[in-house]
Amino acid sequence: MSSFLPLIKCVFNLSKEVSLGRCRSTSPLLRLPPVGLAFVLTAGKKDSVDLLVLNEDELDEQFVRGSGPGGQATNKTSNCVVLKHIPTGIVVKCHQTRSVEINRKRARDIMREKLDVEMKGEHSELLKMKQESIHRKKEKRRKANENLEKKRLFKETLAESSKPENDIV
Repeated sequence: MSSFLPLIKCVFNLSKEVSLGRCRSTSPLLRLPPVGLAFVLTAGKKDSVDLLVLNEDELDEQFVRGSGPGGQATNKTSNCVVLKHIPTGIVVKCHQTRSVEINRKRARDIMREKLDVEMKGEHSELLKMKQESIHRKKEKRRKANENLEKKRLFKETLAESSKPENDIV
């Protein structure tokens, strides 16, 4: 144990120097990411949902021509991905980008979400998150309307109190 003590002190001092920003090392492993980048890397992690794993044998994948704006580029390329889950018959069509690989990944993500809702029904975490979002939105709108009503009433009382009295002779 005593042979590890100098090593532990060295690691502690090095980590302290790095955390305080005094480290002169050029090693990318010892540099701290900028604050903005650390925030971006952790964004969305709290809302991650455990979804089912897709079995590729149960999927039928096709590449078709997409639709919508884009003109000749859309009409000539087959980068729209159509996924069909054979056991359930759920079909997903994804043409969000011009990249086939990104569309394939996004189609699989959408398929996983749809399968989760299909399998778990009302107990699906995605449905619960959506319902919570709708509830938060309604609550925010209700509070905004209450504040608007309070402001209107305040302005009315202010206007009434600032009117000159006509009954004084």
